[in-house]
Amino acid sequence: MKYTEEDLPLDYHCLTWDERREVRKLYINIQKNKCLFCGEDLDKDAPKEIIEKKIDWSLFPSNFLQYSIHLQHNHETGKTEGAVHNYCNAVMWQYHKR
Repeated sequence: MKYTEEDLPLDYHCLTWDERREVRKLYINIQKNKCLFCGEDLDKDAPKEIIEKKIDWSLFPSNFLQYSIHLQHNHETGKTEGAVHNYCNAVMWQYHKR
């Protein structure tokens, strides 16, 4: 399926893996390749102050860091919010409950 900006946000839990990848790429384009959380370039690592935060990795799947860019979604509504660095996603969840 071909999603457009007008389709957003979408229900993360109703998307297939392929659709999640497509929606993540759409958010990357909309965000001009900047992380929704930290505002830094998604082609680079998250900023040092994010990477150095203490993360309880037991809260996350074992393959969480396998992909450098994640599709962020609201855990209450299930709606997609944007593309973020993997470490930013961990910080959003652990520290901000997002």
